This record gives sequence, C-alpha cells and structure tokens, in this order.
Amino acid sequence: MLWPLLKQAAGSANPVREKGGEMLDTEMMNRLIAANDKHAGTLMDAIRPELLNFSRKTGYDFAVLAAAYCSKESSYYHNKLVGEKLGLLVDFLAAAQSDDGTVNIGNLESPPDTAFLLEILCPAAAILKKDNAPDLNAVQKKLKSVIVKAGEALSVGGVHTPNHRWVICAALAQINTLFPDKKYTRRIDEWMQEGIYMDKDGHYPERSGLYSGVENNSMLTMARLLDKPALLDPIRKNLGMMYYYMEPDGDLVTVDSRRQDQYIAKTHVSFYQYYRYMAIRDQNPFFAAIARQIEGADGFEDEVLKTSLYMFLENELLQKPLPTPNALPVHYERLFTTSHLLRLRRENTTATLFGGVDWPLIIASGRSCSPNFFMFRKGDAVLQYMRLSSDFFNTGYFYSDGLRKEGDQYILYRELEVPYYQPLPENKRKKDGDYKLSPSIDGRFWNKMDFEDRPVSNVKILETTVIFTATDGNIRLDCRVDGFEGVPVTIELCFEEGGNLAGVTNAGNDNYFLEQGMAAYTKGKDKIRFGPGKMAHKSISHLEGERYSTHFGSLRTTGMHVFITGKTPLQHSLIFS
Repeated sequence: MLWPLLKQAAGSANPVREKGGEMLDTEMMNRLIAANDKHAGTLMDAIRPELLNFSRKTGYDFAVLAAAYCSKESSYYHNKLVGEKLGLLVDFLAAAQSDDGTVNIGNLESPPDTAFLLEILCPAAAILKKDNAPDLNAVQKKLKSVIVKAGEALSVGGVHTPNHRWVICAALAQINTLFPDKKYTRRIDEWMQEGIYMDKDGHYPERSGLYSGVENNSMLTMARLLDKPALLDPIRKNLGMMYYYMEPDGDLVTVDSRRQDQYIAKTHVSFYQYYRYMAIRDQNPFFAAIARQIEGADGFEDEVLKTSLYMFLENELLQKPLPTPNALPVHYERLFTTSHLLRLRRENTTATLFGGVDWPLIIASGRSCSPNFFMFRKGDAVLQYMRLSSDFFNTGYFYSDGLRKEGDQYILYRELEVPYYQPLPENKRKKDGDYKLSPSIDGRFWNKMDFEDRPVSNVKILETTVIFTATDGNIRLDCRVDGFEGVPVTIELCFEEGGNLAGVTNAGNDNYFLEQGMAAYTKGKDKIRFGPGKMAHKSISHLEGERYSTHFGSLRTTGMHVFITGKTPLQHSLIFS
C-alpha cells in the first residue's frame, strides 16, 4: 500500500503528507516505491547463483532489494524471499573481495572502484540498520564485514584520477557514519588537504559532465555526513553552470570534456538528486525548476525512479517537497572562457561553438581533443557537429587555438607551420647517431632526430579562421583557409541518424555532397536549412590526420555526413537557419 495523499502543499504541485510535523513529497515517494517494486520483481527472478556476474550492478541490485525490504509501503516489505536474495548477494559480494578488501571492477584490486561500490552499499546498509529486522541479522553482520574490510583498503589505498580522491573520501565518510573509526576521518583529511579545484566557470578539473556528477555526489555526501557545509559551494557553482550546458531535450554538451564523455551522449537525468537536494536545502527556485524539468524527461523512470529509492530513504531531505520553481531562461548567450565554449539559445534553437582543446594536442584521457567545433539544433533536428580538415602534410582536423570575442562575433583561429629539417649543428652531432627520441615541431610524429636542435627551412604555413555571427535567428560561419595554395579542404557536417536530407548528392555509406545551393535536414516537424555548398574535390576519407591514421584509428561517428569541399585559398560562408 502506497502512502496516502493527505495534503496539498501551498504553492506546490506536489501532494504531500506530514511525518513527524514535516511535509513529505508523497507523489514522488509513491513513484519511487512503485518503480523500485517493479525492478525488485525482475531481480527476484534474475538473482540466482548460476546467473550472478560481479560488477557495480551487484551493489545496485542489493540496494534496490534492501529498499523494498525496508519500505513499509512496498509490496516486498519484510518479505522472506527478498531477505534470502539479500543473503545470496552479500555472500557473493564477500567472495568477490580480494584479501586486502578491494574488488576488481575494470581495474585490478582497485580502491576507487571499491569506493564506487561502497557508495551504493553503505546507504543500503544504513536503511537496513535503521529497519533492524531480526530476520536480517545474518545479512547485516556479513555486510558489515564486507564494508569494514573495504574500509581498511580505502584508508590506505591510492587513486588514478582527480575524482577518485573524493569518491574514496565520500565512501570513508559513509563507513565512518555506520562504524565510526578515526582512521577514516584522518584519511579524509589527508586527501582534503590537497584542495578542491574549481575554475571560475564552475568546472571541476576533468571538465566533464560525467565526472561532475561523481564529484557533486561525493561533495554532497561529505557535506552531510561530516558536517562540512562549505563543500556544498562547489556543487552550487557547478549546478548553476550545468543548466547552460543542457539542450532543450536534456542532452548535455560534452565537447569540452577532458574525459571519455567528450564523444559520448549524456543527459541531465543523472544530475537529478543534486538539483533536488540543493533546491530543497537552499529553497532555490532555479534548481527546483531544473529538477521539475528532469522529472518529465525521457530516461527518468529507468535512471532515477527505478534505482534511487534507497538514496531517498537514507537521505531523508530528498523526501521533502520541492520549492515553487521559477521559469527557466530559454534566451541566452553564455561564453565559458575557461573551456572556450559558447552556448547560444533562442527558445528551441541552440548553437554551440568550441575552441578549447588542450595544447599541445595529445590523444589521451585527461586531455580535451575533440575536433567538433560547431553544433546546432532546432527541436528534433540536430547537427551533431561540424569539422574542418585539410590535406596539409596529413595534419588532419582543424583545432582552434582558443575562442575569442570581437564585437558581436566569435572567432576560432589556428596557424600551422610545417618545416623541413636541416642537418644538426656540428656541436650536436653524434658519431653513433643515437639522438633523442622527440616530437617533430608540428607534433605529427616522433623520431630519434633531436628535432628541437635542428635548423629548419622550407616552412609551409596554413592559417584557418572561422568567424561565428548570430543574426535574425540565423548562424553564419565564415570559413577562411589561407597559406600554401592548392591544399584540399573538407568541411564535414554530421546530422543525427533518422532524419531526411534534401538538396544533397548521395555518395553512399551515409555520405553526401552539398555541391551548390542550399540544403535541408528534416527530422519530425523540425528543419535545419544550411549551405550554400561547394565541391572542388571528392576526398572525404582519412580526415583525422597522422595522429590517428598511424594507429589505424578513426573519429567517424554514426550519422548522416554531408561534405563541402574546396582548395586553398578558400573563403566560404555557411548559413544555418
């Protein structure tokens, strides 16, 4: 039986009820319990010894069943079979632990991955402890053993990435709340003394929507459990910024990330609990409006309702009703100077301009290296990205050296210099020819040539400029490529799969040429007009350049690829409307 809808909060769309004098969001709790019960039902059939496969999902399965077992309104409340499944899972978790308390999830005997697992198990342990059902004494005893053993590893273990520090701290804070020990808080203090970095725009160091969620969760946990309210400040700043990274449908702009999500689609749904918590705690109508928007988004059922009941039960502030929301801004122009990212929105139309890769350009996790410099959307019609490549010594895609504003225009620019190398000076020559392995000046390759000490000659130059202008609902991109003459240039436009293109020539394999005039891409009831076209050559493969081609790599994505081609000196303007 779900919670009855006893009262309507003044100024709120949420039915609420009183619990100990406090108002609760009964509608949300009912939705969570119903979704959790539905999920628990599938788990009751799926959790069998022969089907278990250890991963972080094991922790989520345990938490879902624990929430069902402990919720009086759940159809699985104190269900004996649920208790048996919890016993099976906790035995499986214990068997998966290494001798030092860590687990193998992707990385081997990994303290950070153990912490990610503990961030799920500890809230589940907290609600089981509060429920204190005698039938689960054995489960709670085994779970305590798993958690304390993991705590030994986390109180001494190391990390790989910036967010790992705070995930470990948050897990230690949860362990300490359950089973207090000063060694946990000492280790937290040791990590915290390194300082929490956030730039002026609101980015954590990884500049990633994916890992911002991880860091916000860690800060929120520590702020609550360690009584450190100052740790909520970076959350506020990050959440305030993230709204302007949201497309109208909730997709997040990730092109400026320094991690793997710079090429991965992600939505705002995973930020729900942080917006909800901060909206309620601060009575913030802006955050409340974003939380409301997320509640109506695709994926809310699967990503929040289905697996979050245990969070609401452990963190009871989440059970309170949201404050009255404000209207969200849908007309803005925001330049994020730390990542050289422009976001422009006019109701249901958005544009993104990016010039913030990390120099020198290195292809590695922790570096921003996406060649996508322009994105455009009109409702369901989506230009996933625009790229520009030149056949200039196989240097590949254009990457801008920042983004600057001049008047009402935004400018991307990069000059490439490719030299030829002269003999080393006499005092640098070696009879055995054993010179330092070093990168070429243009960064395309490495060799045992001691490039930095060599004179250069025959230097070839290519300058690329893209000027962004927004006028009367249109976006104009003026592309200019100058320098060495006759270099083939390819402009690549990638539209989302499932739409229809008109005004282009089909070249097969989702490739199209826009030879002249204007074209259109339509999806659903929405249309993007773009052009004019140009075709001076048909070279549209191996656009990535030598950094990728030497390892047979590719940056091609799924989508409908439209190509506009020319040769230097090239001046070509594109209109998007």
